[in-house]
Amino acid sequence: MAATLEEMFSVKGRRIVITGGGGILCGEMSRALAALGARVAVLDLREDAAQAVADDIRKSGGAAFAVKCNVLERASIEAARDEVVKTLGGLDVLINGAGGNKKEATTSDELSFFDLPVEAMRFVFELNIVGTILPSQVFGKVMAEAKAGVILNVSSMSAFHPLTKVAGYSAAKAAVSNFTEWLAVHMSQNYSKDIRVNAIAPGFFLTEQNRYLLTDEKTGKPTARGKTIIDHTPAGRYGEPGELISTVVWLLGEGARFVHGNVVPVDGGFNAFSGV
Repeated sequence: MAATLEEMFSVKGRRIVITGGGGILCGEMSRALAALGARVAVLDLREDAAQAVADDIRKSGGAAFAVKCNVLERASIEAARDEVVKTLGGLDVLINGAGGNKKEATTSDELSFFDLPVEAMRFVFELNIVGTILPSQVFGKVMAEAKAGVILNVSSMSAFHPLTKVAGYSAAKAAVSNFTEWLAVHMSQNYSKDIRVNAIAPGFFLTEQNRYLLTDEKTGKPTARGKTIIDHTPAGRYGEPGELISTVVWLLGEGARFVHGNVVPVDGGFNAFSGV
């Protein structure tokens, strides 16, 4: 039987794990999905940040709990999985939101590409792609055993068009998009046709990882880079975290059952604009 319109966009009762859930964007996702009736496990390396989000959700009448998790350590992810399964009885959705860039891995007037520390580049690459693969292995196995589930990764505009200054981040997010497509095929061919894998590709939203590049620390006004980005975003502004939610809800819901292996931009038109 076809789902009703309400069922197509419903996440009520869904058991959702969100890595990086203590951050700006994934914190907003956690709060919104819980407000829509989902039960949310907020995972973050910073336990206090995850706890703050979970507390906000519970104060608003939602269901959430915080779990400390290092997405670069399999043992930490497995411990988080065990806590999630024990508390929720399983899971329906994994959102791989942990990621970001690092100032030390960014070229500038003071730091050329030739002098970028390999340790910083490696950290950014691993945080974004390994930090997506490992949770997909650990939590994805639960879905494979249940023969159902949704994995939603977080890519970036830099996966479509490499951005200046952030070589490691751009390469890593391109890998996330590629892995999203690969995993979608793999899960369908080997485990279940009812496991879907997609990604969103946010445009430019101010976060703690990119604020130093996009706004002047003293004035709060856009930097030259920030102004260029806004000029190349037809919407003419940065995105607001809440503007990711409708796309996330759609991709998680029954209405997107035939959407599989896709990377969906939420970018104010940035990807569509050639600059002319």
